[in-house]
Amino acid sequence: MDIYFPAGFKMCRGIAQLSNTCLERAKRIKACVGGFLQRKDWNILCYSIKYRKPRLTLEECLMWKESLEKLLSNKHGLYAFRAFLISEFSEENIAFYLACEDYKNTKSAAKLPSKATRIYEEFIGDEAPREVNIDYETRDITQANVQSPTMSCFDMAQHRIYILMEKDCYPRFLRSAAYRNLLNQLAKARSKKASATRPHCEKDKPK
Repeated sequence: MDIYFPAGFKMCRGIAQLSNTCLERAKRIKACVGGFLQRKDWNILCYSIKYRKPRLTLEECLMWKESLEKLLSNKHGLYAFRAFLISEFSEENIAFYLACEDYKNTKSAAKLPSKATRIYEEFIGDEAPREVNIDYETRDITQANVQSPTMSCFDMAQHRIYILMEKDCYPRFLRSAAYRNLLNQLAKARSKKASATRPHCEKDKPK
């Protein structure tokens, strides 16, 4: 059986021997990152935050170092962190976390079953296209919770993913060249602005 790849998908040596499951996984990853990989550097994407309104400040950017909670509660920080995770092919973690936050804010109880099923099938269930890394116990408990969904049915799984990001992804984000570059750019911009607004020294008056 011939295997056809979408336009632009380059075949690596030996890929024809991969299982269909692996091939489908590769296609899903490619679809997930989409046009992002066409950018030369995710720093371009991150730095573009400066030009959004309101603009990102150096104080905000430094605040991200305090905790993952501070990072995620800042819209610019969330934007940058998600871009970083996409660049590392682990965007499913923050996507699941945000899906859980949205789920907990559901106002209509009638919508809970369908939303719970959708989240479970996308991130936790067998052959989930954006499967997150949780232990079997948490997976089984969450599966049982989804059968009779409540506002808290994903709390355990969401907490596990938060801890995973806090211990692994978050420190790597802070150490990343992109984050350091963003800090440097903002610091330089502030210094340049300060120099432009600083009054010139008065010339010495003749005696």
